[in-house]
Amino acid sequence: MGDRYSEGITVVAHSSDWARQFLLVAEELASILAELPVDAIEHVGSTSVPGLSAKPILDIDVIVQREVRITATRTLENAGYVHRGDLGAIDREVFTAPDETPPRNVYLCVAGTLHVRNHLAVRGALRAHPDLRNRYGAVKLQLASEPDMDIRRYLAGKSSVLQDVLALSNLTAEEKQAILELNTRGP
Repeated sequence: MGDRYSEGITVVAHSSDWARQFLLVAEELASILAELPVDAIEHVGSTSVPGLSAKPILDIDVIVQREVRITATRTLENAGYVHRGDLGAIDREVFTAPDETPPRNVYLCVAGTLHVRNHLAVRGALRAHPDLRNRYGAVKLQLASEPDMDIRRYLAGKSSVLQDVLALSNLTAEEKQAILELNTRGP
């Protein structure tokens, strides 16, 4: 399996199958973490927004309380998930799944943190505002069509429209700036 952070960017039309795939993965994750208190398992990212073009990789936030994070990390590792560290986002652990059915990134997140609130705010705004969803989709398709596009340039290229999306959220100006800095820095 290649490193999806260093490969070219592929963006495809929305698939209604992504919601079904998420439910299956969420069920699997809930089973793996059954002995631990999990606040929520959320389908986030572009695949969670009906009608939005996306990289065909599910993004899933497993939300836990801070005191559960270390045990949950070990539990996911024992189930075959590869721990990649926090990739620059405090209170978030990134995992690559043990298989590609479906392709997915799993994020173990501390409840209430900026990372979680960012994901939920973007999802909510894009679901509620088709004009922004369409604009965001067009930017993603344009970026993905550029030769030699990499994930850092892709994330940075989306940042302007994402700031417009986040303008609809209740995040503070400082939080929006922190998200912009993380997105322009890349994974």
